[in-house]
Amino acid sequence: MSSYIDLKFINDVSGRLEQFKKKTDYLFNFRCPHCGDSKKSKTKARAYLYRVKNDMFFKCHNCGMGQNLANFIKFVDPKIYEQYLLERYKKSAPATPKPEFDFKPTKFKDQTPLDDLKSIKELPENHPARLYCVNRKIPEKYFDKLFLSDKFMTLVNEVKPNTYKITKDHPRLIIPFYDTTGKVFAFQGRAFGKEQPKYLTIKLDENKQKVYGLDKVNFQQPIYITEGPIDSLFIDNCLAAGGADLFLKNKIPNENITYIFDNEPRNKEIVKRMYKVIEQDFNVVIWPEDLQLKDVNDMIMSGLTKLELQDIISKNTYSKLSALTKLNYWKKIKEV
Repeated sequence: MSSYIDLKFINDVSGRLEQFKKKTDYLFNFRCPHCGDSKKSKTKARAYLYRVKNDMFFKCHNCGMGQNLANFIKFVDPKIYEQYLLERYKKSAPATPKPEFDFKPTKFKDQTPLDDLKSIKELPENHPARLYCVNRKIPEKYFDKLFLSDKFMTLVNEVKPNTYKITKDHPRLIIPFYDTTGKVFAFQGRAFGKEQPKYLTIKLDENKQKVYGLDKVNFQQPIYITEGPIDSLFIDNCLAAGGADLFLKNKIPNENITYIFDNEPRNKEIVKRMYKVIEQDFNVVIWPEDLQLKDVNDMIMSGLTKLELQDIISKNTYSKLSALTKLNYWKKIKEV
């Protein structure tokens, strides 16, 4: 009986709730009447009514407000609230067998600016963005974690207003950065064309390091760190730096971490960073002289298998004095 009454009064107040939608029998979505929801987008609706066991609750994932159904109805319409109390708690209600429910508390996905984007997996096989990923030989298992933004600058301005003065927008491949709990805290936009810079990383949480791959590594095993997220997808247990330098704050022994920089011996900035990680007793990959490809992704695209790549990495990993000696020689190699 209580469930029937709750649903009846939810229906009664639904007309006062913007963008009210019934998701399932006991899950409803609408714009929050407390905070008004997103000020930038009139289409975003981040408030919910949901059931836990036999009771309904309200939660907004924009302002954080949470309350039981009775207090929510009281806020929306005090008159309907009075009727709800009479119906819900009147003693004359006929006794009915209490139904058995096996409900778990509803877990809501945190809202992010990426929610309205299509994943590469969802795109048609002949879509240019999907073909870009296929041509770069990115494993299909990652297609549901990569997205397309048709208007990248507009997307960024939704997160950080007035970042760009938009005259001509452009599409980019969106690479989300997930933390160890699976929450998005940053994203990187990779240009499809000649737009510069080629990579742009936007932080949603300024307190976190720009580290890609935290959701998929085992910190109890040796860890690799590449310069870019795409490169990290071809190496097991690998992170990527979203910025110039990356030194993990986790308490991981330095000897368990191997840095993999791009194969550019004439790039002074890369060489400088390599010296820096060697000085701090990290391992570093110094590519063999006869390998002329620029980065991990180029090596895979050239025809190297993942196992062959891993073998090259293992055979060319150095540390301490041997790393310094090898780097001093490597940085003098002229590009062919």
